[in-house]
Amino acid sequence: MKTIINRLTAALLTMTPLLMNAQAVNNETEGKKVTNAQMIGVGGINILDTYLTQEKYHGTEISYISHTVRQWEGRKWMRVLIHQGSMAKAEIRSGEGDEMAGNYTFSYGACRQWNIMDNRFNIRAGAMAELSAGFLYNTLGSNNPAQARLSFNIAPTVAASYKFSWLNVPFQVGYEASAPLLGVMFSPNYGQSYYEIFSRGNYDHNVVPTTFISTPSLRQLLTLNISLHHTTLRIGYLGDFRQAKVNHLKYHSYSNMIVLGIVRNFKITRLKP
Repeated sequence: MKTIINRLTAALLTMTPLLMNAQAVNNETEGKKVTNAQMIGVGGINILDTYLTQEKYHGTEISYISHTVRQWEGRKWMRVLIHQGSMAKAEIRSGEGDEMAGNYTFSYGACRQWNIMDNRFNIRAGAMAELSAGFLYNTLGSNNPAQARLSFNIAPTVAASYKFSWLNVPFQVGYEASAPLLGVMFSPNYGQSYYEIFSRGNYDHNVVPTTFISTPSLRQLLTLNISLHHTTLRIGYLGDFRQAKVNHLKYHSYSNMIVLGIVRNFKITRLKP
């Protein structure tokens, strides 16, 4: 009996590598390429909100942006996720009053890509769903010192990137832009207070359908990636121009920022089903 057990054990040890190789062949893997950029932006902002005041305010804005692209190998479609949080402080021309603003935007979308010129030139087109929430506070306000912001938009988006080398250093220049096509936003009506809306429940067209006509806006990002050893640095320009004209009120926020960040590229693998 002992001899039989020893022979079976030896046979199993001999067959194990063959079984493992067969499993590796049958269970092929596929990989998901992920590119994530963490960026900090600093620049100027121009704010107008006629619900609070007719004056324009100018100041400084600081933003944090997380930009992620996910794509399964061999597929033409990719997923794009963007988180952007911003804080700004602006003042009136006389310097006697300030406005403080904060905003968070989450964008999720899908894009179709085309690669040409030996995969050095990449073009993408698709659409993004954007959910944005924020506030604006005016230190000179009396009856209505603050304004809340909440909106949802569907925004077509386009992007392009080109890879090249200079002095044996890899570079990549990229550009992307999106503009809201249609959506919905919250807004008080002209002369309506927040007390009327939330305490007395007086609804007055406060949930407003929007289109590119009532909210002509544009977000664009121009970047340059520089790969040094195992680190990819990013420098770029972010222009975020938001406008709205609803309920007889006008609003705009024009941002021009320089962005700096780090880009990470990695791969996630899984067994094919």
